[in-house]
Amino acid sequence: MTERRYVIPFILITSLFFLWALGVNLNDILIPQFKKTFQLSDRASSLVQFAFFGGYFLAALPAGKLMERIGYKKGLLFGLFVCAFGAFLFIPAASAHLYIFFLLALFVMAFGQGFLETGANPYVTILGPPESSERRLNLAQSFNAVGAFVTPYIGKAFILTSVGYSAAQLSQMSASQIQAYSASLAARVKMPYLAITGVFIFVFILIFFARLPEVQPRIEEEEREREGGKSELSGLLAHKHLVKGVLAQFFYVGAQVGVTSFIIRFAEHTLPGTSDVTAADYLWWHLLGFMIGRFAGSAMMKKIAPPRLLSAFAAASVVCALIAIFTSGVFPVWAVVFIGFFHSIMFPTIFALGLKNLGPYTKLASSFMVMAIIGGALFPVLMGFISDKSNIQWAFTVPLACYVYVFYFATSGYKPTASSATPAALRTV
Repeated sequence: MTERRYVIPFILITSLFFLWALGVNLNDILIPQFKKTFQLSDRASSLVQFAFFGGYFLAALPAGKLMERIGYKKGLLFGLFVCAFGAFLFIPAASAHLYIFFLLALFVMAFGQGFLETGANPYVTILGPPESSERRLNLAQSFNAVGAFVTPYIGKAFILTSVGYSAAQLSQMSASQIQAYSASLAARVKMPYLAITGVFIFVFILIFFARLPEVQPRIEEEEREREGGKSELSGLLAHKHLVKGVLAQFFYVGAQVGVTSFIIRFAEHTLPGTSDVTAADYLWWHLLGFMIGRFAGSAMMKKIAPPRLLSAFAAASVVCALIAIFTSGVFPVWAVVFIGFFHSIMFPTIFALGLKNLGPYTKLASSFMVMAIIGGALFPVLMGFISDKSNIQWAFTVPLACYVYVFYFATSGYKPTASSATPAALRTV
């Protein structure tokens, strides 16, 4: 699947997939925690995802442009530095006890992670034969799923607390008591995010001293000339499967983030009397399925073509979403849990299929793929709005619509219309 000389670079870059999973998936813990800390509505608490994925969106294009100039390695190092700084900002944010300060910290950390995503995803696809790029990216993304799987343990142990007060109880408390209670909840994020800061710095040091293969810019320029001197944007838009892939990624990420953001709230609504700590167990099962699906999906792609497997998983997600919306009791909760398994291969498979045959445009195309992550900022807010107006079950009509488009992309939208491009040469830096 990859050549021996690329094994060490592959391992180092794969570690990034594990690392940024912590930042992304702790948001699902922060949403109920901040909702309780600052007495927020569902829509207001979903601003956690809006700030985070807004950072991804704004980072993507600058990241692609910067990496074209300085290369993957320096771009990844810059991203790690920004991630560490953003994670560290959680400490003063907790001390200041300001929701908007937390949103700023999330935005900064996500801006750095946008650089990591923009660089690491396409980088993995070139570390070996192009015909196995989907499998290679799914394998790397499997370790992202491992990071997602361990995140609920961190959240339950260090952030969430079973201590909570109803609106009626809070109305009987003095302003100073409410302030002390809220401050104690906010302070629970300090230790986990300080540890995350340290991990980002550690990986920065490892990659700084590593020798990583790099795409040769001169060869990229020559390939662009051979394509007829097209501008970058017009060259990209000529590849219709990329445009459809960016849309598929937009809808998938919106669905994936929306579902995980509200699993805890969904369980609390569907199973009355369930606390947020107990409901977090369903998030754990959801992410366990996500992790299993990543490894299983990578293995299944040896026998099943990636587009066909993607279409099957998208169809299964449609079925699960329908069960979540129209049934009651424990069935809709477990339907949402199983969606985690079917989400598993979507991001890396859409990413790899969308980047097929792009040759010298791969880095810039990767930027647009990462910009599509803005769906993770928008769709949870829409789901929160629907939940506030009706209930959380009806909010799942949003991911349902997203899965329908992913199914279309997997069945026909992914097919490249341009001729295959020759993979760019690599050099070691």
